[in-house]
Amino acid sequence: MAGIPRVWRSSVAVFGHKSVRRDHRIFHKISQNWICLSSRHRNDKVGVTFKCGFPVISVPLPSRKEICEFTLRPLSHSVKDFLQDLQAEDKGIERAAAYNLDGSRISGSTGVDVLLQANFKLVLNDESYYVSVPDESKPPIDDFRTVAHVKTLVHQLYSAMNIEEHQLEKERYLVQELEKLQLELKPLEDLKTEIDHRSAQRTTAVVWGGLGFMAFQFGLLARLTWWEYSWDIMEPVTYFVGYGTAMAAYAYFVLTRQEFLYPDARDRQFLLFFHKFSKRKSLDVRRYNDIKNSIAKIEEDLKVLRSPLFLHLPEAARMELLGDSESQEDKK
Repeated sequence: MAGIPRVWRSSVAVFGHKSVRRDHRIFHKISQNWICLSSRHRNDKVGVTFKCGFPVISVPLPSRKEICEFTLRPLSHSVKDFLQDLQAEDKGIERAAAYNLDGSRISGSTGVDVLLQANFKLVLNDESYYVSVPDESKPPIDDFRTVAHVKTLVHQLYSAMNIEEHQLEKERYLVQELEKLQLELKPLEDLKTEIDHRSAQRTTAVVWGGLGFMAFQFGLLARLTWWEYSWDIMEPVTYFVGYGTAMAAYAYFVLTRQEFLYPDARDRQFLLFFHKFSKRKSLDVRRYNDIKNSIAKIEEDLKVLRSPLFLHLPEAARMELLGDSESQEDKK
């Protein structure tokens, strides 16, 4: 650039600046008219009218070359539903999309009420249609708010009128299931009471037998020490007797993996007698436990249903509580 005259340098700078501005204008036009460049723009205008209180859009189908009317529901339909209806009506539509006039794409989750607030472009395959929404057809925002408020009131009224009936049916069903389980539990409960009584008697006999054995050991050592022999002879005998008792306690820990405590040892002995007598009397302990767990669960559900706070819970929370109990019953 040092050998170029000043006039030429200024001309090059002006030319470069104009080129940048021209490229910027071209890019801006491309971004605004992207739909027109990517698809064949048609002069056909798609109108929106109202029939029976619902917006109706008339769209020319590409494959069948005919006009088809689509009825939209502003409060429940979305752009995705409208495009899916188009593709379901004409199987030749491989690509369907809605764009704003500035070229930005409208998402499928956008509601139809929002879509009808302004004009937009509908792209079907390679063809683009201009959708004109009349001003008198655009639903006002206040109407939507009023309708939404009315829907909420109707929903609350329906819940208040039907939740009690559903609650009574559910409570009646749970009470019937509870009665069935209690009838099935009655003979098992009687048999278990008998086995508990016999097991407790045997366990008490073992406990008193242990006390009797210790008293007999004490009397025998005392007799041998003061009457039969002397302390010099019996001292090593008592040492080995005490050491043998410590070995017995340690053997209990090795076999049961529990510390030798008198209450735990008594409970363990009771369970041994209980399972022994259960096999003799043909008591299904597993079935008995399942029935007891089911009864506890049903009683808990009835407590929740009969609670005055249950009716004041949101509907989602009430249905979740009822649905959890129903799913658990289905698994059974």
